[in-house]
Amino acid sequence: MITRGPRNLITDIDGLSVGNAQDLNLKSGVTALICDKPYTASVQVLGGAPGSRETDLLAPQNTVGGVDALVLSGGSAFGLDAASGVANSLRSQGRGFEIGPVRVPIVPAAILFDLINGGDKNWGDQSPYMALGAQAAQNAAQDFSLGSVGAGAGALSANIKGGLGSASSVIEAHGVTIGALVAANPLGSTIIGDTHHFWAAPFELDDEFGGCGYPSPMPKDAKDLRLKFRDRGPAQSGTNTTIGIIATDAKLSKAECQRLAIAAHDGFTRAIWPSHTPLDGDLIFGVSTGIVDLKGSLDAMIDICAVAASTMARAVARGIYEATPQDGDIMPVWSSLR
Repeated sequence: MITRGPRNLITDIDGLSVGNAQDLNLKSGVTALICDKPYTASVQVLGGAPGSRETDLLAPQNTVGGVDALVLSGGSAFGLDAASGVANSLRSQGRGFEIGPVRVPIVPAAILFDLINGGDKNWGDQSPYMALGAQAAQNAAQDFSLGSVGAGAGALSANIKGGLGSASSVIEAHGVTIGALVAANPLGSTIIGDTHHFWAAPFELDDEFGGCGYPSPMPKDAKDLRLKFRDRGPAQSGTNTTIGIIATDAKLSKAECQRLAIAAHDGFTRAIWPSHTPLDGDLIFGVSTGIVDLKGSLDAMIDICAVAASTMARAVARGIYEATPQDGDIMPVWSSLR
């Protein structure tokens, strides 16, 4: 049996906290996942246009065994500055990889493009993202908001606003919790045609994103591609990307964390059509806090990977569902479709 965690957030996994910081005038922001101690992590990129920092060290064959934090940020390449803000905040707490008298916090990051969303991006000589990163780290807690906040503050999908989403699942048979955190800003659509029904509907638990189910019958336009800004001409490179984190309290190796991230990408395909396009930078970090020992059970790992996909799909839909309107928006929110 699979149930939601008590918060229905990635922080249902002990040892993780999440902080958001955003500037609504900028229409952008940062989300930081903070680990209580270094946890095993890896990454998988399946989009064709990624933007990231320190992802190579997460390859299973490389040295660093754990991360202190992970960062999801708006701002395209400018948003990579957010990781420095988080790293500085952790360093001031004595956190980080110890090299002699020096500590270096390990803070991989991924960014999405939200520079063309109606926000004021004339920030002058100094990017705001380092400060937003530091603020996000300081705001970290077990409870946090979803929708038009953090890295989802300026996110857009094909035809409605995107957003920051999270969800959790408990696999009772194995005593394992899985959590997802995602900033949904895809080229494709999360809803079916012009309806308010989510592609992720089959995986919904307890009406967490409206309880709308699938439309019946399916509309004739369900098969029509909805791509961001297509009405302005051909699809534009660099205007997209969905980035996320999938975490579990199961004890996984670095290679298994990468397998977890690969599996969670199936959640993107269940919630967004199309996903993993040449113009998306779709990326998922996989994290293990190592509490529950699976004792080498392949059956348990298969279940965890399957639930990672469904949990990520739910998180994507929740991010869209929770988006709120702001001044200067160039797209409507999901709630306006009802």
